Amino acid sequence: MTGRSYRVSADIGGTFTDIVFQDADTGDCEAHKVLSTPDNPALAVIEGVDRHVPAGADVAFFVHGTTVGLNAVLTRRGARVALLTTQNYRDVYTIQGNDRGEIFSIHWRKPRPLVEIPDTYTVNERINAKGEVETALDERELDRLIAAVRDKNYEAIAVCLLFSFKNPAHELAVEAYLRKHLPDIAITLSHRVSPEWREFARTSTTVMDAYAAPVVRRYLDTLVSRLSARLPEGRQLHVMKSNGGAMTAGAATEMPLQTLLSGPVGGTIGGRTLAETTGRPNLICVDMGGTSFDASLIIDGQPSASNEAELEGLPIQMSVVDIHVIGAGGGSIAWQEAGALRVGPQSAGSVPGPACYGRGGTEPTVSDANLVLGRLDSSNFAGGSMTLDRDKARMAVKKLADRFDMSTEAMAQGMIDIINAKMADAIRTITIRRGIDPRDFALVAYGGAGPAQAAALAQQLDIKEVIIPVMPGAFSAWGMLQTDVRHDFKMTYYGYWHEIAPEDLAEKFDSLEENGRDYLRKEGFTDAEISFERFADFRYHGQEYVLTIPVPAGPVDLNAVRGSFDAAYERQYGHSSPDAVVEVANLRVAALGTLERPAIPDPLASQRTAARGRKVYFDGIEHETAIVNRSEIAAGETVEGPAIIEEATATTLLPPDWRAEVIAGGQLLLTHR
Repeated sequence: MTGRSYRVSADIGGTFTDIVFQDADTGDCEAHKVLSTPDNPALAVIEGVDRHVPAGADVAFFVHGTTVGLNAVLTRRGARVALLTTQNYRDVYTIQGNDRGEIFSIHWRKPRPLVEIPDTYTVNERINAKGEVETALDERELDRLIAAVRDKNYEAIAVCLLFSFKNPAHELAVEAYLRKHLPDIAITLSHRVSPEWREFARTSTTVMDAYAAPVVRRYLDTLVSRLSARLPEGRQLHVMKSNGGAMTAGAATEMPLQTLLSGPVGGTIGGRTLAETTGRPNLICVDMGGTSFDASLIIDGQPSASNEAELEGLPIQMSVVDIHVIGAGGGSIAWQEAGALRVGPQSAGSVPGPACYGRGGTEPTVSDANLVLGRLDSSNFAGGSMTLDRDKARMAVKKLADRFDMSTEAMAQGMIDIINAKMADAIRTITIRRGIDPRDFALVAYGGAGPAQAAALAQQLDIKEVIIPVMPGAFSAWGMLQTDVRHDFKMTYYGYWHEIAPEDLAEKFDSLEENGRDYLRKEGFTDAEISFERFADFRYHGQEYVLTIPVPAGPVDLNAVRGSFDAAYERQYGHSSPDAVVEVANLRVAALGTLERPAIPDPLASQRTAARGRKVYFDGIEHETAIVNRSEIAAGETVEGPAIIEEATATTLLPPDWRAEVIAGGQLLLTHR
């Protein structure tokens, strides 16, 4: 044993897997990249840990973000699921909602469900809207489902009975009966994954959990079996949740749905830490990796979040950090369609990768274009772990340029301009289209490719400040180390707000908090490490959808909470109705388990090396450009553009008329002169 102890995080991307490990005593962090292994994502994580965490050292805490469940849904490679629901309600999931995703499109079709009608079964039972049993469960009818599971090789069962969120007795009885006859089949109950109303959304949520469950469990079993020996006795691996918290691998196997959006959420949580340390409460966080571009918001120091999401057109009822994702990354392929140049969403990924990787890729990508323009150092990519082939990059870009009768450099610049326009439009989707002015925010750019495009994005959106965090290429993984364990509990609680009895409301919140306290105690947290946040879903009488409003701890001041709802409604929609009747629909509690973590020291500047430079293209014009090592820039020091600031995990492009300064925490602040 070395006596050293580390906190480790891993972010599994489409091209690279980022590993960050932090000395549990000193707080010092290091970041490394390894190529992802799409056939078994766990292998890249294991390789990164084995290669970079010293042999014999303890891993005191391990957390990672995974897209295994998400990819299973997107590629329709999840489990074969049987759906069980109440008799006469078989078609709720297939009929779906009455809304149209694209109102004016004659080509729009409802999304294809994950479970078809032939795989949907019913049972004779009925619980009414008050939670009262009207028709007792007939367990003998479950024998038909049991026979079908054996005959059709179902891997999971989703159970969603009518009004089970008011009274789960029948769902629990179904589970007990099925467990006796099918002990090895994964069973998902709707009242556990989504105890709230809206039958289609609740059914969709339950089915999606069952669909992803076996895939996520197989992945986690591999990871746990290979890494558990590195953990101290009694410690578990953790997985990021879609809500920005973490949970143990054991909890993730019980609730795989919570991992669906866990991959990109680490960057947003890191953004929350940056908002606090830099004194900038409003941030636009953008993560440009090899395959995708993720955009999210920090507003008043907190991540923008929602209590519902949509995946492949199908609703999910769960707490999520709002993240807008498009196919735009360093591996995005440029191609011709109808005489026009397109870039993405297709990606070369890690296999075969961009042409410059020399792994068999021949299509021109954004990374190839940046290399052609002189923006990347071919001999020092991904911390020196890879050497880029400039000739192959140029050949791939030139082949496309010849079709348009353009120079290779002009084509490379055009590819960069197109991908920047796509990313700027993605940012407008989460800002301008929601009534938010991006000029009131600072832009935080990270991911392996983000810092190279950050200044151009800021100029398109008229954003005045850009922040490049420490270790930007692995910032999402770094952000995972800044999170705490979080579990969300909720219940449907309907009524007119002015008629609610405060003591009854307090009793319901206390009950949800007790559930959270019991859950966290089982995960090893003491009462001193446990805290809660309360919320309620409100709407004006006659409306369909809700806004979630914080409810302070202690005795509830109904008027103050009502005022908070009116103010939030005003911010969201530009008007409010203070005299209108308000309804409450759901109560929510976030149970938080505080994780101990060391303070992160400011990075120290290393000794300055000899000045160097090369010719780099900016907006089609070649400039003699200084090449600067980020580790050599001291706190308070500035760098004038044109310059390229290099580090192990990313390259920051500083165009002419831009300036970079090292601010608190070692972050780079980019401003236009």
